[in-house]
Amino acid sequence: MLVFNSTNAPPLIFFLTGIPGLRAGQVWISIPFCLLYVIALSGNSMILLVVLGEQSLHEPMYYFLSMLSATDLSLSLCTLSTTLGVLWFEAREINLNACIAQMFFLHGFTFMESGVLLAMAFDRFVAICDPLRYTTILTNARIAQIGVIMLIRNVAVMLPVVLFVKRLTFCSSLVLSHSYCYHVDLIQLSCTDNRINSILGLFALFSTTGFDCPCILLSYILIIRSVLSIASSEERRKAFNTCVSHISAVAIFYIPLISLSLIHRYGHSAPPFVHTIMANVFLLIPPVLNPIIYSVKTKQIRKAIIRILFQKQRQI
Repeated sequence: MLVFNSTNAPPLIFFLTGIPGLRAGQVWISIPFCLLYVIALSGNSMILLVVLGEQSLHEPMYYFLSMLSATDLSLSLCTLSTTLGVLWFEAREINLNACIAQMFFLHGFTFMESGVLLAMAFDRFVAICDPLRYTTILTNARIAQIGVIMLIRNVAVMLPVVLFVKRLTFCSSLVLSHSYCYHVDLIQLSCTDNRINSILGLFALFSTTGFDCPCILLSYILIIRSVLSIASSEERRKAFNTCVSHISAVAIFYIPLISLSLIHRYGHSAPPFVHTIMANVFLLIPPVLNPIIYSVKTKQIRKAIIRILFQKQRQI
């Protein structure tokens, strides 16, 4: 058995995997993937352009929405080159350093999205439960602090993960299971003890999404309790309606994440291509659907997008 240490030269080369068992049809399968990437990139770019360009949208709720769009945009860009490269050109090779960099940003932006969803839940909690203090609690400086804290948290939990991956020794099997570098996938190729890496990975997961999800749930328990105390049914409906977009964003992030975890744990009898497609869909669903949901459900965003599109048409 050949053994490779990550510190040795020349650099280690890993091999990405497209769609197992469907290699002949990968070019055709790449068409819907490409369309999803186009929708994700254009949709989130449009949201960012609208929020940053429209003075009327310079409010806490829309600042958090712009953070969500920036995170989704970055998440899509993380996997775009390798996924389409594998599906279109059979460009399967990736060296260890590039693989670790992709893994760092992929997991980092996933955790960032979870943190942004928690910040948006806090925004809805303050807006509904303490509306008179909304502008004094969620100032521009505080929103910036929340963004910096989320960024620092993600870097702090991911740096040890990356450093310990660099210390691993890899065996002759260097074939990854996905078209991008995933932490669990990478450390399973190690022929040395990877228990520390597994523990660090679990710690990173539980200290981010594992913390954020219960906090989001708690915020909505408090929101529901506050809304039910409102006498008017019309006001209750309006209050709940302001949360629909965020609840949808939470659902399309956590449901695929939980589904993918269950398939990895209990779906051993499922064909390999099911795992691969689910893993890619998990990364694409939130970036694709979030701009659509907020464009449809948020009147101010919808009006601003229509205004910008009409302005461009007049210029043409």
